[in-house]
Amino acid sequence: MQANLFDDYEPSGEAIRHSIDNAQLLQYPQIVDQAEATQMFERLIADIPWQQEHLRIAGKLRAIPRLQCWMGDSASEYGYSGVRLAPCPWHETVKTIHDRVADLSGSTFNSVLINYYRNGQDSVAWHADDETELGDTPVIASVSLGAERIFELKQKHQTPAKKIKLLLRHGSLLIMGGTMQQHWLHQLPKEKGLLEARINLTFRNIVGE
Repeated sequence: MQANLFDDYEPSGEAIRHSIDNAQLLQYPQIVDQAEATQMFERLIADIPWQQEHLRIAGKLRAIPRLQCWMGDSASEYGYSGVRLAPCPWHETVKTIHDRVADLSGSTFNSVLINYYRNGQDSVAWHADDETELGDTPVIASVSLGAERIFELKQKHQTPAKKIKLLLRHGSLLIMGGTMQQHWLHQLPKEKGLLEARINLTFRNIVGE
């Protein structure tokens, strides 16, 4: 079963609660106005110290299809898929976004993974943010800037797996909470023909291993 959660209303600061099994999924279509979101997008592209990370797959190092930056408090080291990331200091614009997200979500975040998708060929495969240092029921707050992209979710343990699609807009916020990471996977698939770039900031709280 697949659901399409596309919203055909004008962007606003109101939150939408999506009904989803075993999880919490909250979406703000726009948390900053379009002009400010564009300024933030351009500033981050220019200022962030982007890194090209690599994963070892079948014995070979392969570049992941996106650029990244891990940012946060000095003690918020993070790791996934064999990659260890030491945080760089908070950028002023990222801290501004952080404060807005923390206010809306009511959660505390000490770090953020920033992904730069240069075009539709950049992507992230199915995964869950279920690393030990994030805790059992982490809140992941995801801000989108730039090109609109499709975000997909699917159940981990059900056959057939229920799937959900969301359209993530410029200046929007998606909050995943509850037991989302225990029961659901998510991905940003490739999008053929898309030339525009997107930045995604996923705010997290490192609680220790």
